[in-house]
Amino acid sequence: MTQSIANEPLIELLLQSMRPKHWVKNILIFVPLVFARQAGELIPLFKVAFAFVLFCGLSGAAYLINDVVDRRGDHIHKTKAERPIAAGTLAPSWALSAGLVLIVLCLLLSFLLDHTFGIVAAAYIGIHLLYSLVLQNVVIVDLFAVAAGYVLRVVAGAVVIHVTVSNWLLICTMLLSLFIALSKRSLEIRVLEDDAVNHRKILAEYNLHLLDQMTAVITSALLVAYTLYTRSPETVGKFETGNLIFTVPFALYGIFRYLYLVHVREGYHTLERVLITDKSMIINMVLYALVVLWAVYF
Repeated sequence: MTQSIANEPLIELLLQSMRPKHWVKNILIFVPLVFARQAGELIPLFKVAFAFVLFCGLSGAAYLINDVVDRRGDHIHKTKAERPIAAGTLAPSWALSAGLVLIVLCLLLSFLLDHTFGIVAAAYIGIHLLYSLVLQNVVIVDLFAVAAGYVLRVVAGAVVIHVTVSNWLLICTMLLSLFIALSKRSLEIRVLEDDAVNHRKILAEYNLHLLDQMTAVITSALLVAYTLYTRSPETVGKFETGNLIFTVPFALYGIFRYLYLVHVREGYHTLERVLITDKSMIINMVLYALVVLWAVYF
């Protein structure tokens, strides 16, 4: 069968439901490679690139299953209602079948690439499935479940090339992902208003005042942790320089720009949209990357 229930190409609808634009988050897998000073080495670069592809497959599979579970709530959301499963143009049975096949295939290849990497990949998809089925309905735990997915991306990038990732880097990743998760919850409540609870039941446990307070705490902790990371004896000794401190202004601008876009500007409802469409954010990320390369490699 090559067509969906709406007579549109099945492959096209499946790919759309796998949300390719969201795969930009998997760039975190490259972070350990860069900070391990192995970005110019062919074999480590190939392994991380392959790991990136596998995580894109796992992410796509997780999104397929998540859209099946959340299809009734997504129907209320003005943006998510256009997704094939929520719109009724892609049968849930096809989405589930494709998702399960992708999970099996990607996990098999993950273990063939590296045993430890395979374990991390399995933990990553396991967290995603638990979130879709259970954890997204547990207050505060839902935020940490989202954060775990980001942290595991960094861990995966480290284990596949057999390097130890800094505890500081893991802490910063966790805080950054919590910041993103909190911003997402806040945005959902503001955009959906009275329909927020119908879209996502857990939103009944949150309000804007609480989310703003939590965001303020996480933002402060993130900036302090990242600044301490750039100046810690471990970091300075590893890179033989303290120049990573010059990346702090770009990190600060990125956080403030993201808050501005999701709280003031309309249309920026997702992290991936911010990362691939906002010119100021793109320029800031490029400058940040260049300063990191200068500090770490030169």
